[in-house]
Amino acid sequence: MTVYTTTDSPLGELLLVGEESATAKGGTALVSLSVPGQKGGAAVLDGWVRDDAAFEAITAQLRSYFSGGLTHFDIEYATGAGTDFQRKVWAAVDSVPYGTTTTYGRLAQQLGLSRAAVRALGTAIGRNPLLVVRPCHRVIGADGSLTGYAGGLERKQLLLDLEAA
Repeated sequence: MTVYTTTDSPLGELLLVGEESATAKGGTALVSLSVPGQKGGAAVLDGWVRDDAAFEAITAQLRSYFSGGLTHFDIEYATGAGTDFQRKVWAAVDSVPYGTTTTYGRLAQQLGLSRAAVRALGTAIGRNPLLVVRPCHRVIGADGSLTGYAGGLERKQLLLDLEAA
């Protein structure tokens, strides 16, 4: 069963979508976290059930993150999303520490990808269904510029400022 909730944040109202999971804290594995107007963001579908209680642990972590008290999320993600390549890229994004940034080129090098594959890496990052909790906002251009964030560059800057990156 697909469940969802919304929660306020400095980025606007977040939409959290999950699936029931016997192993997840609170019984819900996160499928998607999106912001208003996000390119490719989720929208509530018929048959989804609103269940605020299923996301209590996740929303508590988000509140702590946005207040500056949390630097690492402990959330179970649903594993079915994305291609093998996307999951490999997302795992590399997950490894970028709080308060730091990396570049698309460095991530490609870390993954053993050719220079020509940087564009595919960027596309995979852009398809990250878990904004904020999977820190794609920590990936920047080689020249230090903010590039490519599905939630908008203003939100990317807000998250980097929050983390003092």
